[in-house]
Amino acid sequence: MRLFLLPISTRRTLIFCERVPSLLAPGQKPPLQERAITRATETWASWETKTSGWQKWVTTSGNSLFRRIPFEEWGLKTVPPLTAKRRQEVEQGNVKMEVLFPGGFVKEAEVMGTLGWIAKERQGWHRRKLWWSVGLMPVVATFALVPVIPNLPFFYLLFRAYSHYRAEAGGRLLQLLLEKNLVTPRASRRLDLAYTSGLMHPSREKSRDAPEPADADVEQVKSEVAAQGKGDQEEVMLLPKWNGKLLAESFKLPEMEIEIERAVEQVEKSLKEEAAAGEQEKARREGLDTQEAEKEKERSRR
Repeated sequence: MRLFLLPISTRRTLIFCERVPSLLAPGQKPPLQERAITRATETWASWETKTSGWQKWVTTSGNSLFRRIPFEEWGLKTVPPLTAKRRQEVEQGNVKMEVLFPGGFVKEAEVMGTLGWIAKERQGWHRRKLWWSVGLMPVVATFALVPVIPNLPFFYLLFRAYSHYRAEAGGRLLQLLLEKNLVTPRASRRLDLAYTSGLMHPSREKSRDAPEPADADVEQVKSEVAAQGKGDQEEVMLLPKWNGKLLAESFKLPEMEIEIERAVEQVEKSLKEEAAAGEQEKARREGLDTQEAEKEKERSRR
């Protein structure tokens, strides 16, 4: 099992676990869960090709909702869930995880701590939201929309319940592997080069056409990031959105692209909102200082 630890900024990190296909005997069908996911994915993809109609509206609205789901949840969902069978395999030492990370942008000493925090931090929240979604299903199950249109609120709650289950169960597997010392971190030069190239060049096309970064380039970009962060006082973006495709292509994992793009969008939006809030707070304080100065002048005149 291979997991990628991908820092989106100097303070926020995405995890992505490479999917391992099920090994099936000739004539054996995939598990029911995999068949259901495949069918749902194919249906969704076919609806996305529509040019108009309710199916197109559903996919457009759904994709907008999906992008609001925290990227941390999407990352945990890529980790296989902790089932009874998988727990037994872990206990027997038959499941191990290799963690690839960009050593030039993540300190190896911090890798295990970051993974532990990601695994445990949201488990309780996902568990509560899972039962909240399940509890609302009987309520919306009675809703009847237009006969030819599925009960969208019900299916959305079903999706959210499954999503919370996968994130919580994925976090528990990661936590168990960490506790059993079955996780091996490994700095990846390929990731270092991809991150460096993304920070050196303004676009995907420029990055593709440019020569591979040298070790000196990696060190220079690291120094620039540290300078921008002002000794970790400021949060600095490490991945531009367009670099997600290049990273996915580099490891031949096309499904990684959307995970990176979604995470980058969310972190960039969060940083903009924090900057705007900071400016408002600064303006408020300056206004208070001005008022206080005016009051002081008025008192001195008296």
